[in-house]
Amino acid sequence: MAEGSRGGSLAFGQVVIGPPGSGKTTYCQAMRDFLGRLGRSVAVVNLDPANEALPWPCALDIGELVTLPDVMASLGLGPNGGLLYCMEYLAANADWLRERLQGLRGHYLLFDCPGQVELYTHHEALKNIFAQLATWNFRLAAVHLVDSHYCTDPGKFISVLCTSLSTMLHVELPHVNVLSKMDLIEQYGKLAFNLDYYTEVLDLSYLVDHLASDPFFRNFRRLNEKLVEVIEDYSLVSFVPLNVQDKQSMRQVMQAVDKANGYSFGDRELQSLEALMSAAVGADFHFSSTLAVQEKYVQSQDKAVEEEVMDL
Repeated sequence: MAEGSRGGSLAFGQVVIGPPGSGKTTYCQAMRDFLGRLGRSVAVVNLDPANEALPWPCALDIGELVTLPDVMASLGLGPNGGLLYCMEYLAANADWLRERLQGLRGHYLLFDCPGQVELYTHHEALKNIFAQLATWNFRLAAVHLVDSHYCTDPGKFISVLCTSLSTMLHVELPHVNVLSKMDLIEQYGKLAFNLDYYTEVLDLSYLVDHLASDPFFRNFRRLNEKLVEVIEDYSLVSFVPLNVQDKQSMRQVMQAVDKANGYSFGDRELQSLEALMSAAVGADFHFSSTLAVQEKYVQSQDKAVEEEVMDL
């Protein structure tokens, strides 16, 4: 373990963020298991005070400090206000967090964060907590999960791009945007463009033109053009597709995050990774690249068209 500039050993990890229902807890469980098979000592930290029924044991739970139901009951706040208060309370009690994290030195950490979007776009509490972690020699990358079903709706996809960009600028951490639940994408409907158009965020003028075909969005063409200009001017947003059930997909996300936070694994972990990936050959859903997902998606669409023709 390398020595940090402040005298303590460096610790690496991920802060897993994203809107409700994007699969953050499922991702933490899957990534913990995947990294554990490679030989990493992984610990999950639950920073979501509303997450009361964790499907797996966590090494550290914010519920030991504060819970959302208690805050709502004692202060008369709603879910949103209560969650903001919990994060502000955690930031004000950073010493509690630091003391608990001391016992997890030597572990690779996965921070399961709340799903309230405001916490990542303009509220300061979580941003300050992440900044504190950096001063304690934690080298973290933000993994921002977005449900892949937004790709099927051009208007929602533009909204997701704006949210992702705002999050990247506000959180101020190395960032990996992830399209989650890719194994379900064929159930969401037909995509207007190939999948790589969405993951690489290619020329968005085509998306504006596609939106203009809808009578409702036609009235907001100028607004959409300006939003697209902002996204393209920054040129920061792209996505890594993820299917947590596929080892190759998990490997791609892991490598993207390791590059972002500076983690470098040794020869033993590399050997474990090679052994794990060799066992994945022949899987029903081989996710070696975005193209593999696209091919599966197109085949599904072609089959649906054939069935419709046969019905006629």
